[in-house]
Amino acid sequence: MAIYKVTFRTGNFECAGTDNYVYCTLIGEGGESRKTSVDKWLYNDLESGDVDVYEVISDQDLGTIWFVQLEVSPFLLAGYWFLPKDSWFCCSVTVETTAGNFFHFPCYRWLENCTVRLREGAAKRASDDKWLKLQSHRQQELEENQRLYRWKVWKPNMPRCIDADLVDDLPLSLRFSCKKDRDLKYNLVSAFGDLQLKKFMHMFGKSWSAPEDFDKIFRKVESPIAAFAKEHWKEDWFFGYQFMNGFNPVLIERCRRIPANFPVTNAMVSKSLEEFTLEQEIQNGNIFIVNYKMLDGIPANVINNVQQYIAAPICLLYHDKQNHMMPIAIELTQSPGRDAPIFLPSDDVFDWMLAKMWVRCADIQYASLISHLLKTHLLAEVFSVATIRQLPSVHPIYKLLIPHTRYTMQINTESRSDLLSSTGRFQSPLFFFPKMAAVGPEGHLLLSQREFLAITYQSLCLPDNLQQRGVKELKGYYYKDDGLQIWSAIHKFVTDIVRLYYQTDQEVKDDPELQAWIKDLIEVGLQDLKNAGMPISLSTRIELNKFLTMVIFTCSGQHAAVNNGQHDWGAWVPNSPCSMRRPPPSSKGTVTMEHIMESLPGITQSCVQMAIAWILTRPPPGMRKLGDCEEYFTEDVAKDVIWAFQEELRKIDRRIQERNRGLTLKYEYLRPVNIENSITI
Repeated sequence: MAIYKVTFRTGNFECAGTDNYVYCTLIGEGGESRKTSVDKWLYNDLESGDVDVYEVISDQDLGTIWFVQLEVSPFLLAGYWFLPKDSWFCCSVTVETTAGNFFHFPCYRWLENCTVRLREGAAKRASDDKWLKLQSHRQQELEENQRLYRWKVWKPNMPRCIDADLVDDLPLSLRFSCKKDRDLKYNLVSAFGDLQLKKFMHMFGKSWSAPEDFDKIFRKVESPIAAFAKEHWKEDWFFGYQFMNGFNPVLIERCRRIPANFPVTNAMVSKSLEEFTLEQEIQNGNIFIVNYKMLDGIPANVINNVQQYIAAPICLLYHDKQNHMMPIAIELTQSPGRDAPIFLPSDDVFDWMLAKMWVRCADIQYASLISHLLKTHLLAEVFSVATIRQLPSVHPIYKLLIPHTRYTMQINTESRSDLLSSTGRFQSPLFFFPKMAAVGPEGHLLLSQREFLAITYQSLCLPDNLQQRGVKELKGYYYKDDGLQIWSAIHKFVTDIVRLYYQTDQEVKDDPELQAWIKDLIEVGLQDLKNAGMPISLSTRIELNKFLTMVIFTCSGQHAAVNNGQHDWGAWVPNSPCSMRRPPPSSKGTVTMEHIMESLPGITQSCVQMAIAWILTRPPPGMRKLGDCEEYFTEDVAKDVIWAFQEELRKIDRRIQERNRGLTLKYEYLRPVNIENSITI
């Protein structure tokens, strides 16, 4: 007879514990232990944050422990009454043998009315499993996951998603904790109360009288950057700065030639240039451009029978000797002509002010719907579904990726459900934006389809993207500076992990599960991307390292860069109006302050914009920061790599803090302490 000490760790958050029946059986090369009830009736065990130790008896020595089998069943009372759904979040199980050897079994999932076999935690490729039982378990896990995690075509020319219409259709392991779920549901109501916006919510269609009136809903804003925006939003340098370090720092590019549909001449902009002509400054690399051509033809929203308006502007900028990014020309349409003037800093103050507002309105549409939702949330879902479907939980690449991709699916499912909702009751704060913004549900889908088909592999890899846009040497571009540090740290982390489990390129090429993963991801999840340059197979460790870095960076650093600044730059509504209620001006010299205020979001829209931005940038409860990989890897060599990654992130954080001490506007979105390990908001 052998007695094993078995330790259970329960998640350290609200609702993680359980009162259900839990039974444990150990399975090893020597057979199976007795089925043992995991419960101390005199104690309230398996509660949130608990570490509980039990004895499991086996009639024979089990040798190497391969599996811990857990059976979770409802708590019955008098044979017929049982508690309502009572899920248990099991972090891990550790088994100590009579000889003092330890076996670790990661779990990190919700368990409810089920039987699961946890595999011993050492990462193994398919070729590493020599025993038939281990091979069989591996195959059964994949078959079960492919049954549960099915692909769905939600809309054509969009990323595939998990087959779930409602959150209740999702597998339990993909859902938030009850506390986080509750926080998301009630945060919007809290936002209106905490920001003192409730008294303005019945004023839909009514306008403010002057920009200063927005101060009436700005009283509880605590963001230093938002306060700075309120004071400086009219200034040209501040307008240009946001293309580099605001909530959408991904569109600015070096202008190599003026577009044919943007007839800007040197005579128009010479007053804005310091010593050279426009053509010379283009050659010098000092002219930049932001082009919102993707918004051309997108249908505008109608809110409570009030028509909204969209522009597709082009903005030309000059990077001057003071490292300011100064706007020098704006066209509000992609079709030049007599009714499409080019606005200049030398124009009437109201003309220029309104032209810049139209650009900022276009920027917030793209930032919210494309940079944020499409290119982080929806792509992360594809990465996650493919990973769970094609890689068993013991696979090293599963262990590497799953902490970064798993939980985005609940909020994505809620957003898709909201997009088709006509009830006015919404689950996801992500979708309040298109309900109250210039681009509504119809336009949202069309814009997302356009931009999805335009995605390339190069555009998702930060160093390549910066090179392509010609901004790799741009000074004062802190998104670029900090993002490259984060990318480099992730790449080294990935490279070191891959090196532990793949000694040669041939081992990468010969891994059937890895090849099935990339094939499922690219040819199914992203199958509408026909000429994106995505790898459909992986032949070398270098290829694998780059692709994995892209996946992790997209789900962590990139999401932080386009999510965390929404409140800072959008709380002062004139700086980033979510919609415009009058058409773009078709001539100069006719704009008045009354015209501007009638164009800007009305009172209710302004309140909603502030509330959404506040919600989406609040740190989620129990936030796991980049580098907090949980203990999916149990080997000491892998833990050493994770520790080195965490140490490098700490160094990056210190460097960013040191840099920020000399800045009026501190860029903190890519400080590692502010980067969530995965997307949960």
